[in-house]
Amino acid sequence: MVRRIDLTGADGLRLAAWEFTDPPKGRSADADQAPGVLLLHGLMGRASHWAPTARWLSERHRAVALDQRGHGRSDKPAEGPFTREAYVADAAAAVEQLGLAPAVLIGHSMGALTAWQLAAERPDLVKALVISDMRASALGAASQREWESWFRSWPLPFATLADVRKWFGEDDPRVERPNPARGAFFAEVMAEGPDGWRPLFSRRQMLTSRETWVFDAHWDSLAQVRCPTLVVRGLDGELGRAEAQEMVRVLPQGRYAEVPDAGHLVHYDQPEGWRAALAPFLEDVSPC
Repeated sequence: MVRRIDLTGADGLRLAAWEFTDPPKGRSADADQAPGVLLLHGLMGRASHWAPTARWLSERHRAVALDQRGHGRSDKPAEGPFTREAYVADAAAAVEQLGLAPAVLIGHSMGALTAWQLAAERPDLVKALVISDMRASALGAASQREWESWFRSWPLPFATLADVRKWFGEDDPRVERPNPARGAFFAEVMAEGPDGWRPLFSRRQMLTSRETWVFDAHWDSLAQVRCPTLVVRGLDGELGRAEAQEMVRVLPQGRYAEVPDAGHLVHYDQPEGWRAALAPFLEDVSPC
């Protein structure tokens, strides 16, 4: 079962969260007694992208995925704010309102940055952390310009979801080889309107969100994370092996895992490899 929960963000925004409530195996049917996990998607993502992960997590954990501000079914205020502080405050509010603390935070890309910044600022709320394919180094102005150009290249509106899957999985200039998982990922963040299919999010707001972290390095906040932390990278993802291993070195309780044949969308590209990478870590930090 999946149920929607409406939460209140730090500045009064309505946030949508999705709880996967299958009774944990070997435990009572009261899932609220299971170890809490909050799942944070990346830029342009949504909570439903975590559904396969949340289903197996719910066997032993209370798994909740959050639509972050500007994404999915959460509010998308025209003027934001879409700052790092706002995203972190929202995640803290979600953990507190859901009664998950101390929670395991699992974040992908921008969601991973939100997770580790929350762990650094509020260690009382976080017992363990999973960082999936997010860099600690600055990406710079060239990266932001590339994203602006990429957004302009989208052939909106798409006539059908099949067109969405084909463009993002095959025709997108960023795709080096066909990737059906990538096409499916983007099909899930589209909504049908009178003229066709368009993203659930504002591309302008996504650029605004991104510019609040892309120009800065985040090593200092990473070093402040005291809880056990697993850094996961896809072998073909955006986080290189050398940087990932340096992140593990900087973390006081860092661990490292790789997922073969996976790109940036690690949990989407290789769900079984992703599970194999996380399961031993989660067993250590949240034994059942």
